[in-house]
Amino acid sequence: MCLLRRGVFSIIFVLLFGLWSMADAKLSYRSQQTDKGTAYMVVSGEFDFSDDIADFFNAVRASGATVLLFNSNGGNVKKSMELGRAIRLLRMTTVQLRGDECASACSLAFMGGLQRYAQPGSIGVHKSSFADTRGLTVEEAVSTVQKLTADVIAYMTEMGVDPALLSLSFNYESSDIRYLSGSEMRQYRLAENFPNADNQQQQTARSTLTPAAPPPSDQPAAPLAPQAYAPAGNPAVTTLTQPPVPEPSLSIPTARNGRVQHPKGFVTLRAAPDSSKAVAKVTNGEYLTIIGDTEKWFQVQVGNKVGYMHHSWVWISQFEAAPFGTAFVQVKSFDNLEETRQYIQSSTLPLSAYLATNGWFAITLNRTFADGQYAAKFAQDLKKSQVVPEDSMATYGNAFVRKVCCSK
Repeated sequence: MCLLRRGVFSIIFVLLFGLWSMADAKLSYRSQQTDKGTAYMVVSGEFDFSDDIADFFNAVRASGATVLLFNSNGGNVKKSMELGRAIRLLRMTTVQLRGDECASACSLAFMGGLQRYAQPGSIGVHKSSFADTRGLTVEEAVSTVQKLTADVIAYMTEMGVDPALLSLSFNYESSDIRYLSGSEMRQYRLAENFPNADNQQQQTARSTLTPAAPPPSDQPAAPLAPQAYAPAGNPAVTTLTQPPVPEPSLSIPTARNGRVQHPKGFVTLRAAPDSSKAVAKVTNGEYLTIIGDTEKWFQVQVGNKVGYMHHSWVWISQFEAAPFGTAFVQVKSFDNLEETRQYIQSSTLPLSAYLATNGWFAITLNRTFADGQYAAKFAQDLKKSQVVPEDSMATYGNAFVRKVCCSK
């Protein structure tokens, strides 16, 4: 502790990865294609605090890549987790070959893959020193270490990796790197094994890389069957055409029953619309029958109690947007379908649109969340990185009627 008091000190950071390392080479994204035509991208350089993850979204959009490889010695932990979450959002596959380097913080970004493949010995971990503590007291430095440790554990859990992998890293100083064996990757749920290979075989593996496709979305679009016809005057010529995409239904079913759903976990059944007089406290998940509708307020019966609940507090059984308990990240809304489509097609994010009960169209990330609190945190992370508008928000989507547009 005497070194701490002198102000020149080093805390052994109980993590696999480097912290606020000011790297010389920021991240770069290089798109490539295998001999079989599979688009992939190589993420190179060190993770830096100033890296803009929006550049990654743009690079993926431009290249059409579905697979990522890495060549990085690590860098900033928070930025690597930010990239990992972007990779997961895009439902990409991560692959690591021994011919390239993925060590320290790079392994965090690798964890973002929806599916992960790696050759034994291709991913390295260690514990790192946190040497830049200028302006921090001992207590502040320790608190920072503890907070980031908790963040990394939560991130690993979110990505499906066993946080016990941290324990292995404790045995290796920041000047050393421990490359994981194939059995350790499986043990810690980090990756499925890619065949071990020499350099020539690695080039072959890279050129033929075709990892399994990610699972389909919750509402896969039905394939459109081409229709053949013979133009008049030339029956020998056959032209394939696609039938027009039908316009989505914009009808709104009558709300008859549902369940309470609110971020607080409960709502207060009111004596009248806009009234503060309470009839009863009703917790999330309780079933109710709708006996009246006053535009913004439902008159409902819960058990033997009758009162009013705001529309935004009730998940409606007759709506088709998502199962009960599902949360969304809403990034925008428009009052017409044309602008909605244009916004989605021009965005670097995978988005969908839902018809809302007020006739507007809510644009959300094209994924849902089983945990509303995580959806809120994820929305905050995206806003901090300026990937989504500042007024984006997490919502249970109680007012969403059905998906109507433009899944990407």
